[in-house]
Amino acid sequence: MAWSKEKSLSLIREVGLVPIVRTASAEDALRAADAIIEGGIGIAEITMTVPNAIRVLEQVAGRYGDKVLLGAGTVLDPETCRAALLSGAEFIVTPSLKLSVLKMAKRYSKPCVPGALTPTEIVTAWEAGADLVKIFPCGPVGGPKYIKSLKGPFPHIEFVPTGGVNLETTPAFIKAGAAAVAVGGELVDAVALKEGRPEVIAENARKYVEAVRRARAGTL
Repeated sequence: MAWSKEKSLSLIREVGLVPIVRTASAEDALRAADAIIEGGIGIAEITMTVPNAIRVLEQVAGRYGDKVLLGAGTVLDPETCRAALLSGAEFIVTPSLKLSVLKMAKRYSKPCVPGALTPTEIVTAWEAGADLVKIFPCGPVGGPKYIKSLKGPFPHIEFVPTGGVNLETTPAFIKAGAAAVAVGGELVDAVALKEGRPEVIAENARKYVEAVRRARAGTL
C-alpha cells in the first residue's frame, strides 16, 4: 500500500519522532537507516547534505518499500524537492521557509514540513499549506519553553522542534505540545557508525521511542 499524505502524517504523529540522517558518506547513511529501522522507528529523513543523497533515497526506498516512511531533509529548492520525491521520498523537510518548495510538495500531494522560527514565519508557513511546521533551531531560543509559548497563540498548528532535541529534552518537548520531535546526531551517533557499531543507533532509537511513549503516558 502506497503512502498517502494522510497516512504519512498519521505515522509521524503516532511515532512522535523523525530521525535525521546527516552523515559524511552514502554508505554511513544506508547503515544509519538500517539501524533506525532495526530499532523500531519506521521513519527516516535523509538530508540532502549526504553525498549522493538522491541515490541513498533510491536505495532505501528499494530496500524497504512501504515498510519505511522515507523523507528528504535540508531541501533548499523546488528542483531538489521534485528529484527527492521522484526518488522515493514521501515527505519533505526544509531548514527555512521556502514557499516554492512547499508548492512543489503540494503538487505531488506529499507532506511538507518547512522550517520556521518566528511567529510570522510560522503563520506564513501554515497559511501556505504546511502540514506540520518545523521549529528550527529550537534549542538556542528556549527549547521546550519556546514550544509551550508558541502553542498559546497557535494551538491549531502542529510543531516539530529540531535543534536541542536529545534524550533528556524529548519528554519536555512532547509535554510542551510538540506533535513530534526531529533528532539527528544525538540518535544517529557518527562515532558509532565510524566504528562499525550500528547497534548503538538501533538502541538509541528504542530509547527515544520509549521516551516519547512515557512522556505521552505521563510516566516520565
